[in-house]
Amino acid sequence: MRFSRAAGFELLYGDESAGFTLFRAGDGFLNLIAQPAEKNWSWWGHAIFYVNDVAALYGRLVAAGIQPQAPPRDAEWGERFFHVTDPDGHEFSIAWPVKR
Repeated sequence: MRFSRAAGFELLYGDESAGFTLFRAGDGFLNLIAQPAEKNWSWWGHAIFYVNDVAALYGRLVAAGIQPQAPPRDAEWGERFFHVTDPDGHEFSIAWPVKR
């Protein structure tokens, strides 16, 4: 929850103790479903969130004590991005297209 709130997602339903929690993430939504600690996932996927100001979100996460994998950088495929892993081990890309 701390990660999602620091990322600027709006809590719409649920909380830390809920089996299901819903956030608004820009124009999309993020659904979190609680699973037992002994549940081992082999792979969950990858989510990319486009935000208008990649550097500002990076700064907010760092200020909240969350350590992204590396600072934002420009990628050859035309995005400014960074990766961050939430407390459950899910990796997210935070990105925005850059002009070529």
